[in-house]
Amino acid sequence: MRKLLVLMMITSYLLGCKKTETVTETAQNDDLEFNYQKMPSKATINLNAAAIVENWGEFNALNSSIDVLYKATNNEDLALAIDDLIEKEKNLEKGKYPELFDSFQVKSRQQVLRTYMYKVKASILENQPTTEPTVQLLEAYNALRKQLNVIMNSQLDKKIILDEI
Repeated sequence: MRKLLVLMMITSYLLGCKKTETVTETAQNDDLEFNYQKMPSKATINLNAAAIVENWGEFNALNSSIDVLYKATNNEDLALAIDDLIEKEKNLEKGKYPELFDSFQVKSRQQVLRTYMYKVKASILENQPTTEPTVQLLEAYNALRKQLNVIMNSQLDKKIILDEI
C-alpha cells in the first residue's frame, strides 16, 4: 500500500510538472479595427420628404453627424463620431417633429437607431469588433430614411378610413 501511494505521488508530480506551452495572446487587431469600406451607402429621401426634412433642424443635425460617421477610418474617429451622434439623436428625440413625421413608425425606427448607436459605443469601449455593429447602425438609419419616404408616398387618408358614418 505504501509503495502504491509513493508511486501515485511520483506520477502526479511528474504529470504536474509537465512543461506547459506558453500561450501567447495575440490580439487580432485586424478583427478589432474598424473597416470603413464595408459600410452601406446612405438611402435617398424623395423630393417631397426632402422638402419637409429641410426645415427639420434636429434631423439635419443627425444627418450631418451620420456624414461624419461615413468619414471615420479608424476606431478613434468612430468613437468621436458615435458620441456626437448620440447627442444629436437625443436632441432629435426631445425636439419637435414635423406633423407628418410625428408618428410611431418614425419614432420606433429612431429607437432602433438609438439601440445600435449604443451597441457600437459598447463595442468600442469593450475592444470588440466595431465593423458589424456600425453596419447595423447605418442600416437602421437607412430604415428611418426609407420610412420617411413611405409616409410621403402613402396616399391613404386616415380620416376617411377611420370615419364611421
